[in-house]
Amino acid sequence: MFKGVGTAIITPFDENYNVDYKALEEFVNFQLDYVDALIVLGTTGEAPTINEDEREKIVSTVVNVTNKKVPVIVGTGSNNPEHVLHNNKLAEKSGADGLLIVSPYYNKSTQKGLVEYFSYVAQRTDLPIILYNVPSRTGGNILPDTAIEIFEKNANVIGIKEASGNISQIAELISKKPKDMKVYSGNDDQALPLMALGGDGVISVFSNVLPNQMKELTQSILNNDYAKAQEINNKYNILMRKLFIEVNPIPVKYAVSKLGYCKNILRLPLIPISESGKEVIDNLFEEMNIL
Repeated sequence: MFKGVGTAIITPFDENYNVDYKALEEFVNFQLDYVDALIVLGTTGEAPTINEDEREKIVSTVVNVTNKKVPVIVGTGSNNPEHVLHNNKLAEKSGADGLLIVSPYYNKSTQKGLVEYFSYVAQRTDLPIILYNVPSRTGGNILPDTAIEIFEKNANVIGIKEASGNISQIAELISKKPKDMKVYSGNDDQALPLMALGGDGVISVFSNVLPNQMKELTQSILNNDYAKAQEINNKYNILMRKLFIEVNPIPVKYAVSKLGYCKNILRLPLIPISESGKEVIDNLFEEMNIL
């Protein structure tokens, strides 16, 4: 699908909480100057609050603006496999290049159940699939052997977004996986160690704000210029972490609004960032001369 940085993009809303498609187009054009892929309707895109009509129009908008310059990968995950299949069909219809599918949450599963679940979904679409492991949100963990088994059983499963935060688990996965299985970091502050271990890139929140810097970081690693990568990582590590000072995408939505690409509006249950959170982001923007 891609190597380097894929931005998990925000979804802009207007004052009436409707999707702001003009702002979305402008934001995608901004991102296209730097990134290797765009991930639409993930956690950062507030996917749980997006209705079906909006979902189809959002994906179509991003696909049309990108015009095949980079892959467009759509988050279609749910804890109901039939809902996932429906979302997959919408993504196919809208011209998406791939799917990002999170492990089922709330009802969760066993490791064997995860193999069956992802295989059931994969066998019913032709689009490439990236598994998404984020135990902090799903309550379940895709273990390395499970991820590898899913990959080996399904030709269109191409890799995994690893957001477990467990670098030892990620190291085990990379050491055991087939060569052509992709592993992407789901945590910006772990992009460097994951890629140094042999991973392929990052699906990034941070690059909503500074896509050029995350592109430079990942490209430095791919070029084996670890001194440059360390320099960039050390400079921006604090911002990567503080973009999670409150629940994602609350801080990053505020940060992108400061850049002028969206309004600082989120749909419930998410609410705008606190005053103390604003102060943290404002201070970092000033220190890093971002505006």
